[in-house]
Amino acid sequence: MASSAPLVMRVVGSSIKIAQRAGKIIRDVMCRGDLGIVEKGKDDLQTEADRSAQRCIVASLSKLFPSITIIGEEGQSDLNVPDDWLITETNIEFTEKHDCPGPLADLKESEIVIWVDPLDGTSEYTQGFLERVTVLIGIAVNERAVGGVIHQPYYKTDTGELGRTIWGLKGCGSGGMLPIPPPADRFLITTTRSHSNTIVQSALDALSPDDVLRVGGAGYKVLQLLEGKAHAYVFASAGCKKWDTCAPEAILEANGGTLTDMLGRHYRYGKDVSFPNSSGVLGTVAGISHEAILSKIPETVKQAMNKM
Repeated sequence: MASSAPLVMRVVGSSIKIAQRAGKIIRDVMCRGDLGIVEKGKDDLQTEADRSAQRCIVASLSKLFPSITIIGEEGQSDLNVPDDWLITETNIEFTEKHDCPGPLADLKESEIVIWVDPLDGTSEYTQGFLERVTVLIGIAVNERAVGGVIHQPYYKTDTGELGRTIWGLKGCGSGGMLPIPPPADRFLITTTRSHSNTIVQSALDALSPDDVLRVGGAGYKVLQLLEGKAHAYVFASAGCKKWDTCAPEAILEANGGTLTDMLGRHYRYGKDVSFPNSSGVLGTVAGISHEAILSKIPETVKQAMNKM
Protein backbone atom coordinates (compact mmCIF):
# COMPACT_ATOMS: atom_id res chain seq x y z
CA MET A 1 0.00 0.00 0.00
CA ALA A 2 1.13 3.56 -0.63
CA SER A 3 0.79 4.43 3.07
CA SER A 4 3.41 1.82 3.97
CA ALA A 5 5.93 2.99 1.37
CA PRO A 6 9.19 4.45 2.69
CA LEU A 7 9.04 8.15 3.55
CA VAL A 8 11.06 9.43 0.60
CA MET A 9 8.84 7.49 -1.82
CA ARG A 10 5.72 9.02 -0.26
CA VAL A 11 7.28 12.49 -0.48
CA VAL A 12 8.05 12.10 -4.20
CA GLY A 13 4.67 10.48 -4.92
CA SER A 14 2.79 13.24 -3.11
CA SER A 15 4.90 15.94 -4.75
CA ILE A 16 3.87 14.64 -8.18
CA LYS A 17 0.19 15.12 -7.32
CA ILE A 18 0.74 18.44 -5.54
CA ALA A 19 2.80 19.91 -8.40
CA GLN A 20 0.01 19.03 -10.82
CA ARG A 21 -2.54 20.87 -8.67
CA ALA A 22 -0.22 23.88 -8.43
CA GLY A 23 0.05 23.85 -12.22
CA LYS A 24 -3.73 24.11 -12.52
CA ILE A 25 -3.71 27.08 -10.14
CA ILE A 26 -1.11 28.76 -12.36
CA ARG A 27 -3.30 28.23 -15.44
CA ASP A 28 -6.40 29.45 -13.57
CA VAL A 29 -4.71 32.73 -12.58
CA MET A 30 -3.66 33.32 -16.19
CA CYS A 31 -7.20 32.62 -17.40
CA ARG A 32 -8.62 35.21 -15.01
CA GLY A 33 -6.30 37.80 -16.57
CA ASP A 34 -5.22 39.70 -13.45
CA LEU A 35 -1.73 38.41 -12.68
CA GLY A 36 -1.30 40.58 -9.56
CA ILE A 37 2.32 41.41 -10.39
CA VAL A 38 4.61 42.64 -7.60
CA GLU A 39 8.22 43.67 -8.23
CA LYS A 40 10.39 42.07 -5.52
CA GLY A 41 13.62 43.49 -6.96
CA LYS A 42 15.40 44.17 -10.24
CA ASP A 43 14.28 41.58 -12.81
CA ASP A 44 12.52 39.73 -9.99
CA LEU A 45 8.74 39.57 -10.33
CA GLN A 46 6.08 37.81 -8.30
CA THR A 47 2.53 37.14 -9.43
CA GLU A 48 -0.66 35.87 -7.80
CA ALA A 49 0.16 32.54 -9.45
CA ASP A 50 3.50 32.35 -7.58
CA ARG A 51 1.81 33.11 -4.28
CA SER A 52 -1.19 30.82 -4.70
CA ALA A 53 0.79 27.89 -6.11
CA GLN A 54 3.20 28.08 -3.18
CA ARG A 55 0.34 28.14 -0.67
CA CYS A 56 -1.08 24.99 -2.28
CA ILE A 57 2.30 23.20 -2.25
CA VAL A 58 3.42 24.18 1.25
CA ALA A 59 0.02 23.62 2.87
CA SER A 60 -0.31 20.19 1.28
CA LEU A 61 3.22 19.04 2.11
CA SER A 62 2.98 20.44 5.65
CA LYS A 63 -0.22 18.50 6.34
CA LEU A 64 1.27 15.27 5.03
CA PHE A 65 4.76 15.66 6.49
CA PRO A 66 4.55 18.07 9.46
CA SER A 67 8.16 17.65 10.60
CA ILE A 68 9.85 18.15 7.22
CA THR A 69 11.52 21.52 6.65
CA ILE A 70 10.00 23.26 3.63
CA ILE A 71 11.67 26.31 2.09
CA GLY A 72 9.74 28.20 -0.57
CA GLU A 73 10.81 31.03 -2.83
CA GLU A 74 7.94 33.25 -1.71
CA GLY A 75 8.81 33.10 2.00
CA GLN A 76 6.29 32.13 4.68
CA SER A 77 2.93 31.02 3.30
CA ASP A 78 -0.57 31.17 4.71
CA LEU A 79 -1.47 27.51 5.27
CA ASN A 80 -5.22 28.21 5.36
CA VAL A 81 -6.09 27.30 1.79
CA PRO A 82 -9.27 26.33 -0.07
CA ASP A 83 -10.13 22.66 0.38
CA ASP A 84 -9.50 21.89 -3.27
CA TRP A 85 -5.93 23.23 -2.96
CA LEU A 86 -5.11 20.73 -0.21
CA ILE A 87 -3.76 17.59 -1.88
CA THR A 88 -3.34 14.65 0.47
CA GLU A 89 -3.13 11.69 -1.91
CA THR A 90 0.00 10.27 -3.47
CA ASN A 91 0.80 9.04 -6.97
CA ILE A 92 0.11 5.33 -6.48
CA GLU A 93 1.76 4.40 -9.77
CA PHE A 94 5.04 5.84 -8.49
CA THR A 95 4.98 4.40 -4.97
CA GLU A 96 3.82 0.91 -5.99
CA LYS A 97 5.88 0.39 -9.14
CA HIS A 98 9.27 1.61 -7.95
CA ASP A 99 11.61 0.32 -5.27
CA CYS A 100 13.12 2.70 -2.77
CA PRO A 101 16.91 3.09 -3.03
CA GLY A 102 18.54 1.37 -0.06
CA PRO A 103 20.37 4.42 1.33
CA LEU A 104 17.09 6.36 1.44
CA ALA A 105 14.89 3.62 2.89
CA ASP A 106 14.86 4.58 6.58
CA LEU A 107 14.78 8.36 6.60
CA LYS A 108 13.07 10.43 9.26
CA GLU A 109 11.16 13.61 8.41
CA SER A 110 13.80 15.66 10.27
CA GLU A 111 16.45 14.49 7.76
CA ILE A 112 14.62 15.90 4.72
CA VAL A 113 14.49 19.46 3.38
CA ILE A 114 12.08 20.32 0.55
CA TRP A 115 12.89 23.29 -1.71
CA VAL A 116 9.92 24.81 -3.55
CA ASP A 117 9.85 27.14 -6.53
CA PRO A 118 6.11 27.39 -7.15
CA LEU A 119 6.55 29.10 -10.52
CA ASP A 120 10.00 28.97 -12.06
CA GLY A 121 10.15 31.39 -14.97
CA THR A 122 7.92 34.19 -13.70
CA SER A 123 9.20 36.62 -16.35
CA GLU A 124 8.35 34.04 -19.01
CA TYR A 125 4.89 33.66 -17.48
CA THR A 126 4.19 37.40 -17.60
CA GLN A 127 5.55 37.71 -21.15
CA GLY A 128 3.65 34.76 -22.63
CA PHE A 129 6.48 32.19 -22.97
CA LEU A 130 4.24 29.75 -21.16
CA GLU A 131 5.90 26.50 -22.28
CA ARG A 132 8.98 27.54 -20.26
CA VAL A 133 7.09 27.82 -16.97
CA THR A 134 7.70 25.03 -14.43
CA VAL A 135 6.74 24.07 -10.89
CA LEU A 136 9.77 22.78 -8.95
CA ILE A 137 9.72 20.63 -5.81
CA GLY A 138 13.21 19.47 -4.77
CA ILE A 139 14.01 16.94 -2.04
CA ALA A 140 17.32 17.06 -0.18
CA VAL A 141 18.81 14.60 2.30
CA ASN A 142 22.00 15.29 4.22
CA GLU A 143 22.32 18.55 2.24
CA ARG A 144 22.36 16.79 -1.14
CA ALA A 145 19.64 16.94 -3.80
CA VAL A 146 18.29 13.39 -4.10
CA GLY A 147 14.84 13.74 -5.64
CA GLY A 148 12.60 16.17 -7.40
CA VAL A 149 9.56 16.94 -9.48
CA ILE A 150 9.35 19.32 -12.46
CA HIS A 151 5.83 20.04 -13.67
CA GLN A 152 5.16 21.97 -16.88
CA PRO A 153 1.62 23.42 -16.64
CA TYR A 154 1.49 24.41 -20.32
CA TYR A 155 3.11 21.40 -21.95
CA LYS A 156 0.79 20.14 -24.70
CA THR A 157 0.45 16.36 -24.67
CA ASP A 158 -0.31 14.19 -27.70
CA THR A 159 -3.95 14.06 -26.58
CA GLY A 160 -4.17 17.85 -26.48
CA GLU A 161 -4.29 18.03 -22.69
CA LEU A 162 -2.09 20.50 -20.84
CA GLY A 163 0.56 19.52 -18.34
CA ARG A 164 3.52 17.16 -18.00
CA THR A 165 5.18 15.98 -14.79
CA ILE A 166 8.75 14.68 -14.67
CA TRP A 167 10.18 13.07 -11.53
CA GLY A 168 13.59 11.79 -10.56
CA LEU A 169 15.08 10.01 -7.56
CA LYS A 170 18.74 9.09 -7.35
CA GLY A 171 19.13 5.33 -7.29
CA CYS A 172 15.59 4.83 -8.56
CA GLY A 173 15.60 6.56 -11.93
CA SER A 174 13.12 8.97 -13.44
CA GLY A 175 9.76 9.12 -15.14
CA GLY A 176 7.37 11.35 -17.02
CA MET A 177 9.48 11.55 -20.17
CA LEU A 178 12.02 9.54 -22.12
CA PRO A 179 15.35 11.39 -22.26
CA ILE A 180 16.72 11.99 -25.76
CA PRO A 181 20.47 12.24 -26.41
CA PRO A 182 21.64 15.53 -27.96
CA PRO A 183 23.05 15.57 -31.51
CA ALA A 184 26.51 14.04 -31.83
CA ASP A 185 27.69 16.38 -34.58
CA ARG A 186 27.08 19.72 -32.82
CA PHE A 187 27.71 21.23 -29.38
CA LEU A 188 24.74 23.15 -27.99
CA ILE A 189 24.46 25.23 -24.82
CA THR A 190 21.44 26.56 -22.98
CA THR A 191 21.85 29.66 -20.84
CA THR A 192 20.03 32.63 -19.33
CA ARG A 193 17.77 34.87 -21.36
CA SER A 194 17.71 37.89 -19.06
CA HIS A 195 20.72 37.74 -16.69
CA SER A 196 23.68 37.87 -19.06
CA ASN A 197 26.87 39.89 -18.48
CA THR A 198 30.50 39.87 -19.59
CA ILE A 199 31.42 36.98 -17.27
CA VAL A 200 28.51 34.88 -18.51
CA GLN A 201 29.53 35.61 -22.09
CA SER A 202 33.21 34.83 -21.43
CA ALA A 203 32.28 31.35 -20.23
CA LEU A 204 30.13 30.76 -23.30
CA ASP A 205 32.78 32.02 -25.71
CA ALA A 206 35.42 29.73 -24.19
CA LEU A 207 33.29 26.67 -24.94
CA SER A 208 32.82 27.57 -28.64
CA PRO A 209 29.30 26.17 -29.00
CA ASP A 210 27.63 25.72 -32.36
CA ASP A 211 24.55 27.40 -30.95
CA VAL A 212 23.40 29.02 -27.72
CA LEU A 213 19.78 28.77 -26.61
CA ARG A 214 18.79 31.68 -24.37
CA VAL A 215 15.73 30.85 -22.31
CA GLY A 216 14.38 31.56 -18.84
CA GLY A 217 13.88 29.16 -15.96
CA ALA A 218 16.34 26.66 -14.47
CA GLY A 219 13.77 23.90 -14.66
CA TYR A 220 13.18 24.51 -18.36
CA LYS A 221 16.92 24.60 -19.11
CA VAL A 222 17.44 21.20 -17.51
CA LEU A 223 14.48 19.83 -19.45
CA GLN A 224 16.21 21.06 -22.61
CA LEU A 225 19.18 18.88 -21.66
CA LEU A 226 16.93 15.87 -21.12
CA GLU A 227 15.07 16.54 -24.38
CA GLY A 228 18.33 16.48 -26.36
CA LYS A 229 18.20 20.15 -27.29
CA ALA A 230 21.45 21.05 -25.51
CA HIS A 231 24.54 19.29 -24.17
CA ALA A 232 25.25 21.75 -21.36
CA TYR A 233 23.56 24.39 -19.19
CA VAL A 234 26.11 27.14 -18.55
CA PHE A 235 25.38 30.09 -16.28
CA ALA A 236 28.41 31.91 -14.85
CA SER A 237 26.45 34.23 -12.56
CA ALA A 238 24.85 34.36 -9.13
CA GLY A 239 21.37 34.84 -10.60
CA CYS A 240 19.56 31.77 -9.27
CA LYS A 241 18.77 30.22 -5.90
CA LYS A 242 18.60 26.81 -4.21
CA TRP A 243 14.89 26.37 -5.00
CA ASP A 244 15.75 26.84 -8.70
CA THR A 245 18.24 23.98 -8.83
CA CYS A 246 17.40 21.36 -6.17
CA ALA A 247 14.77 19.49 -8.19
CA PRO A 248 16.52 19.96 -11.57
CA GLU A 249 19.84 18.74 -10.13
CA ALA A 250 18.28 15.60 -8.69
CA ILE A 251 16.37 14.78 -11.88
CA LEU A 252 19.35 15.45 -14.16
CA GLU A 253 21.66 13.32 -12.01
CA ALA A 254 19.07 10.53 -11.72
CA ASN A 255 19.42 10.41 -15.53
CA GLY A 256 23.22 10.17 -15.44
CA GLY A 257 23.97 13.86 -15.88
CA THR A 258 25.71 16.26 -13.52
CA LEU A 259 24.84 19.66 -12.06
CA THR A 260 27.34 21.70 -10.04
CA ASP A 261 28.52 25.27 -9.63
CA MET A 262 31.00 26.73 -12.14
CA LEU A 263 33.88 25.31 -10.11
CA GLY A 264 32.57 21.75 -10.13
CA ARG A 265 31.19 21.75 -6.59
CA HIS A 266 27.75 20.43 -5.72
CA TYR A 267 25.53 22.88 -3.91
CA ARG A 268 24.40 22.08 -0.38
CA TYR A 269 20.66 22.08 0.28
CA GLY A 270 20.50 21.87 4.06
CA LYS A 271 17.96 23.90 6.02
CA ASP A 272 20.55 26.45 7.19
CA VAL A 273 22.35 27.22 3.91
CA SER A 274 22.18 30.61 2.19
CA PHE A 275 19.69 30.77 -0.66
CA PRO A 276 21.77 32.20 -3.56
CA ASN A 277 23.71 29.89 -5.88
CA SER A 278 26.54 32.38 -5.73
CA SER A 279 28.98 30.42 -7.93
CA GLY A 280 26.79 29.90 -10.95
CA VAL A 281 25.46 26.70 -12.51
CA LEU A 282 26.95 24.11 -14.85
CA GLY A 283 24.81 21.18 -15.95
CA THR A 284 25.74 18.44 -18.40
CA VAL A 285 23.85 15.50 -19.86
CA ALA A 286 24.86 11.86 -19.57
CA GLY A 287 27.71 11.06 -21.94
CA ILE A 288 29.22 14.55 -21.78
CA SER A 289 32.35 15.00 -19.68
CA HIS A 290 31.56 17.53 -16.98
CA GLU A 291 35.26 17.76 -16.16
CA ALA A 292 36.19 18.49 -19.78
CA ILE A 293 33.81 21.44 -19.86
CA LEU A 294 35.05 22.70 -16.50
CA SER A 295 38.62 22.59 -17.81
CA LYS A 296 37.70 25.00 -20.62
CA ILE A 297 36.19 27.64 -18.33
CA PRO A 298 38.65 30.58 -18.12
CA GLU A 299 40.40 31.20 -14.81
CA THR A 300 39.05 34.77 -14.82
CA VAL A 301 35.52 33.34 -14.80
CA LYS A 302 36.34 30.83 -12.05
CA GLN A 303 37.95 33.55 -9.94
CA ALA A 304 34.90 35.75 -10.34
CA MET A 305 32.63 32.85 -9.33
CA ASN A 306 34.82 32.00 -6.33
CA LYS A 307 34.50 35.54 -4.97
CA MET A 308 30.72 35.52 -5.02
